[in-house]
Amino acid sequence: MIQHVKNFGFVLLRCHFIIILICSVSLAQTREKGPFWPNAEWGSQDQAGASNRITPQKVLDALTLATSGKVYELGQVYEEGMPLFGNRSYSMILPSKGEPWGENKLMGNDEFLSTQIGQVGTQFDGLGHIGQEVVMENGEAEYVFYNGYTASEMDSYNGLRKLGIEHIKPIITKGILIDIAGYKNVDRLPNSYEVTIEDVKGALQRQGISESDITPGDALLFRYGWSALWETAEEYNHNPPGIGLDVARWVAEKKASMIGSDSWCTEVIPNPVAGQAFPVHQELMMRNGIFNLENMTFDALMEEEIHQFLFIVTTIRFKGATGSPVRPVAIR
Repeated sequence: MIQHVKNFGFVLLRCHFIIILICSVSLAQTREKGPFWPNAEWGSQDQAGASNRITPQKVLDALTLATSGKVYELGQVYEEGMPLFGNRSYSMILPSKGEPWGENKLMGNDEFLSTQIGQVGTQFDGLGHIGQEVVMENGEAEYVFYNGYTASEMDSYNGLRKLGIEHIKPIITKGILIDIAGYKNVDRLPNSYEVTIEDVKGALQRQGISESDITPGDALLFRYGWSALWETAEEYNHNPPGIGLDVARWVAEKKASMIGSDSWCTEVIPNPVAGQAFPVHQELMMRNGIFNLENMTFDALMEEEIHQFLFIVTTIRFKGATGSPVRPVAIR
């Protein structure tokens, strides 16, 4: 009996030690150091993330992929009625033309656009878009983003003071289209299908691309066949397929500059792990500085079965914005 009591006491003491250890770890992070910051590759002050991988040599290497000069549009047209996430909105109106100018009676049009401009249509997620609530060393909760930047030092009424989209370097690189729908022999992946590592590797093999062909700074673009639903917003928005955390970590290991897809989030919705909200966004952008480009279309590339190409996408330098509308193109 005494031995049982001693064993119980040992187990209880051990449990208390583990609890204390867990609590001390969870409270260990400071603004200077935490579980995913400072960035080991580009330093504690970096705000450009994986766009740093677009070096002059990377650009020159990518340019060799353009041999015919043919351009392929990979973005959707911005218009009222396009699929929008949540309560986001998009509205364009033309103000009154006013009176003619000068003896030559000059007339013209302007537009007034009301929208969450960085987060609608074919759009590029910036590093100030996704973060995580973290308990800091002092016991207080902070919203923390890429490289440890906190909401308290970032936020202002007129936009982000840190991690604004203006810090992103132009992406001019090798694009690799990974045709998951084609590999699964379907026109469109089913709702909530999680793309696995086996799917990605199988699609690459089917396309004649080896993993060793993927080099740091490449843009990895996933085709789910989901853009076929672009004209039916309700279906398009409902639980799209996408990659999960395993593939996200594989992308990070490959040191991609960015990912993209023909869905509104690129990752699977809902996440198969109960209670997880957009963990792929956190893994790639927040932890690794790898960007995400949503609502693309690959129809033009699929018509000619093109899977590697010069890829160009540049963000608009809205100071302090969380994302940007873009016009991505492939060139062969």
